[in-house]
Amino acid sequence: MSKPIWITPLDLDDVNKRARNTLSDHLGIEFTEVGDEHLSATMPIDQRTVQPMGIMHGGASCALAETVGSAAANYCIDQTQKVCVGLDININHIRPVRSGVVTGIARPLHLGKTTQVWEIKIFNEMKQLVSVSRLTMAVIGKS
Repeated sequence: MSKPIWITPLDLDDVNKRARNTLSDHLGIEFTEVGDEHLSATMPIDQRTVQPMGIMHGGASCALAETVGSAAANYCIDQTQKVCVGLDININHIRPVRSGVVTGIARPLHLGKTTQVWEIKIFNEMKQLVSVSRLTMAVIGKS
């Protein structure tokens, strides 16, 4: 069994409370699972998250990826001293989604002192890969 990556204790209720009154709250993103090396969140596919052709908007999938990756990153540091902020995100859209709920799962590729790199895979309800992202986070001192 691997050692958990979390420096700051990660509680789903707490991470969901932190997301209230933010973009993720507006999009219906909910953190649903925490493991030793991953954090998962879901997002409904509805009028808030589709584009005019009726499929999930690329920006919505990018928002889910950055939300779950950024939240995870901030629990891998001492939050009394540092904060993680997005530096770069790349996303490849693989399969369209028209309805239901998608799940984003963030796993670290690199947890450094000044940067972190996360892979976020988004799946549909049939566990099919919808998109894959790479998120780079800057680890900075709290000001």
